[in-house]
Amino acid sequence: MSDFSGIWIPLITPFADGAVDHAALRALVRRYADAGVAGLGALGTTGEPATLDAAEQDAVLATILEAAQATQAARGAGVTTAAADAPSPRALPVLAGVSGNHTASMRARMAQLNSLPLAGLLIAAPYYIRPAQQGIVAHFSALADASAHPVVLYDIPQRTGVRLELDTLLTLAAHPRIRAIKDCAGSLDTTLALIRDGRLQVLAGDDLAIFNTLCAGGSGAIAASAHSRPERFVALYRALADGRLAEGRRIFHALVPQIQLAFAEPNPAPVKALLAAEGWISNELRMPMTCASAALTEQLAALVERG
Repeated sequence: MSDFSGIWIPLITPFADGAVDHAALRALVRRYADAGVAGLGALGTTGEPATLDAAEQDAVLATILEAAQATQAARGAGVTTAAADAPSPRALPVLAGVSGNHTASMRARMAQLNSLPLAGLLIAAPYYIRPAQQGIVAHFSALADASAHPVVLYDIPQRTGVRLELDTLLTLAAHPRIRAIKDCAGSLDTTLALIRDGRLQVLAGDDLAIFNTLCAGGSGAIAASAHSRPERFVALYRALADGRLAEGRRIFHALVPQIQLAFAEPNPAPVKALLAAEGWISNELRMPMTCASAALTEQLAALVERG
């Protein structure tokens, strides 16, 4: 069964001259594997999946999975004789986003994904139609029933228009394939109740909540701002997991300006500007998303220069 602890990167989709830049995508996977992240998210909101057609979505996911498998081979090649008894290196886990508001169509999509080597599926509530909580329970239950992979709930009411209420989450936690939640609802009461309940691994989805969530007993974070300086986010997680609170606080406070800038304008524009300033990608998005403003881009470039 997949473990969703640690720092996960919800990968952007890089573009070059309007097309998906698969070479840049592979380079980013290697970058985050080397940084020690726990796993990757593909086709989440940060990856602009709404602007990708079905073939492009499949190609992006295939590239990420292939590159993640390659990280396993690369790490395995570095194992020495003295480490022969160590556990075999494993491919970097990949979580795939599945979005929509038509349950039957989403079940069909999940049937296509069931044969892939995924760590799990990240699924938000049906957007736009704002179903009742009983409809949300039925929707997620039907999807989890159809999935061969663990399911991570994605509670992000600012995008879907509907919140997953605590009673709904506790009901869904009883499903054997619903294993974790990306928590973006901004309710400390709900976060603490889920951590105390213990059946779902709680992952911070609001990056400014990473420190609080980890200190309260959460499992990790799916952090868009960790596209840049991922090693520092990994160090933050490890410090707090080891009980080194003062060190974790120091690392987090140093990361706060980056996190704030990464969400100063609609995601993923600031993150792409950061990565472009670091030389990893071209600073391109697809309409209706637009690039970060000139003023923010300048601030992000200065952040990169400061190191």
